[in-house]
Amino acid sequence: MATQTRRVALVTGGTTGIGAATCQSLVAAGYTVAASFCGNEDRAKDFTSRTGIPAWRWSVSDHDACRAGIDTVEAALGPIEILVNNAGITRDSSLAKMTPDAWRAVIDTNLSGCFNMAHAVFAGMRARKWGRIVNVSSINGETGQFGQTNYAASKAGILGFTRALALEGARDGVTVNAVAPGYTDTDMVKAVPADVLGGIVARIPVGRLARPEEIARCIAFLVAEESGFITGATLDVNGGQRMG
Repeated sequence: MATQTRRVALVTGGTTGIGAATCQSLVAAGYTVAASFCGNEDRAKDFTSRTGIPAWRWSVSDHDACRAGIDTVEAALGPIEILVNNAGITRDSSLAKMTPDAWRAVIDTNLSGCFNMAHAVFAGMRARKWGRIVNVSSINGETGQFGQTNYAASKAGILGFTRALALEGARDGVTVNAVAPGYTDTDMVKAVPADVLGGIVARIPVGRLARPEEIARCIAFLVAEESGFITGATLDVNGGQRMG
């Protein structure tokens, strides 16, 4: 991939897992990169210490906090021209046992977080006639998964959000795409019981989990200058577990 100009990219949930790998991939491609996080501050400080990538803390589920956080990043680095909506959580249980709080927490973070972040940067992207938004969905938003009605609904909603927003940005040079990873070697997947995870891996044709760097490579492709004719698309990265 050709080295890009120093456009500013912001990756939510950017200090661990797929987000951290994406930040590092974008730095390697020549972007100025910032991360946001909501969880472990010590891990975020370690990430910044290791990579030199600055990280700011706010919850993507809070619309006002997103606006304030983006203002802070832009004051430090310049206008955000690339947004990667990666932040996500799980609160798994069957519907019969799921609480309203568990439902809302996942929807507010995974789906409303995409709205909150895009809402704050989209007008600027359109005014500048250039922008890239990539939303991280999931194979389980396409296929469903037992015990994940909240998570699957949020990730499926991201796909509809992506397609609709792509139509709004297309004539102004703003592309909006989604990446739908399969099961990836992250802390979230490592929390799955070993026997359950073994059964999942057995159903992946390539016979292993994805590496975060493999998902990051796809995101870096979609935000590149040369990818301006790709919008409203979903890039499946699942080792052949779901085709078509």
